[in-house]
Amino acid sequence: MAVDIVMPQMGESIFEGTITKWLKKPGDKVERDEPLFEISTDKVDAEIPSPSAGVLKEIKVGEGQTVPIQTIVGVIDAAGSAVAPSAPAPAPAPAKSQVPAPARVPAAAPAPASVSRPAAPAPVAVASASAVSPPSSSGERIHSSPLVRRMAKEHGIDLTTVEGTGAGGRISKQDIEAVIAAAGGAPEAAPSVVSIPAARPVLVPPAPAPAAAPGASGAQTHVALETAVPREKIYFGNYEVQPMSTMRQRIAEHMVASKHVSPHVYSVDEIDMTKVAGLRARAKEEFEKRYETKLTFMPFFVKAAVAGLRAFPTMNASLDGTNVVIHKDINIGIAVALDWGLIVPVVKNADEKNLLGVQRTMNDLAERARSKKLKPEEVQEGTFSITNPGVFGGLFGLPVISQPNVGILGLGAIEKRPVVVDDAIAIRSMCYVTLSYDHRVVDGAIAHKFLHKVKETLENWSEPLL
Repeated sequence: MAVDIVMPQMGESIFEGTITKWLKKPGDKVERDEPLFEISTDKVDAEIPSPSAGVLKEIKVGEGQTVPIQTIVGVIDAAGSAVAPSAPAPAPAPAKSQVPAPARVPAAAPAPASVSRPAAPAPVAVASASAVSPPSSSGERIHSSPLVRRMAKEHGIDLTTVEGTGAGGRISKQDIEAVIAAAGGAPEAAPSVVSIPAARPVLVPPAPAPAAAPGASGAQTHVALETAVPREKIYFGNYEVQPMSTMRQRIAEHMVASKHVSPHVYSVDEIDMTKVAGLRARAKEEFEKRYETKLTFMPFFVKAAVAGLRAFPTMNASLDGTNVVIHKDINIGIAVALDWGLIVPVVKNADEKNLLGVQRTMNDLAERARSKKLKPEEVQEGTFSITNPGVFGGLFGLPVISQPNVGILGLGAIEKRPVVVDDAIAIRSMCYVTLSYDHRVVDGAIAHKFLHKVKETLENWSEPLL
């Protein structure tokens, strides 16, 4: 009996996925729930288990291809009979459904028209959790993904005029690309501020664009800088071109969007971690033996951040147009470095957990992030973020805000340094911390008061560890 393998829906707002790797090849035996292939979506990378035991009969969608959910990507012979292996479908050379081709630009094309972009493209991470766009003027709801709505906005397309070919009349990426092509394609030399192609072919170098005029928007400046660099200055000598993974593209889009949307300001403070370091050193062996989980420094910082967010709720907010949304829940995203990128799983309701609860939750999320077992909802609804470059030896860093948050705390390395204590030089375990904050919502006074509360909580730690 043939069993179809379909592209799963990994969340309400996710309607397509990219197959990054097949873990089995045609003719291989598979067990039910055994990892079969890996996918990458806008929210999370994941391993997809086999829906049935048997033999992988056919691969219909090759690695690197992006397809809508519920697309049949392969077939399993559940009876397990011997079958001649079918060759995997070749990945299309730059697939139209995967990456829009960059526009070729004549050398003499006038630059001003090519750099005009919308003033504030909607960042990917701020996209609505619903895949259904707001009702049209006729009252009918338009079914489309955040990517489709962003493309329509960038190209001035009214989605009410587009006929969807997807399930239930949903407007797909292919539909919007067809409309753009019918209208004569995208404006020349106008790459989207937040769209990073997976692989950029070598093009005829465009004429350098003039410097942006005073008062030009951030988007115009970004595009002008990109187009002003002659292509031969990028491709020269001996080099290797590595296409960006889907996750790397999403990170790039998110970071560019965040810098474009939020005016970043940074504050730095130094925390004496001697007391916490001593408590942890004395308790970590017993902690691991009793609770079967390692004790790191991160839960101390999470608890200190919770104290700061309770005292200064403006830091636990998001901006929606001219409305500041103050979140009552404290959901802290913790950046986890992966071999293939970065992901920020979220510790939900961190304010309701004790130190042990925070540590267990973090260890579980980090382990499943590295094994591609996270669910999309576990990387959503964060209200504040923490990143820890110090674990790699960094003195401190200035992180980019994870939208739609208004702040992110960066932790430096904890190291012993000579400091002045009561007019005497002492050796203390010190740590630099930085706060990146959105100046549209947070002013310097609140930012420094927040950092002081974090510092005060850690230097006067009172919660028992065991």
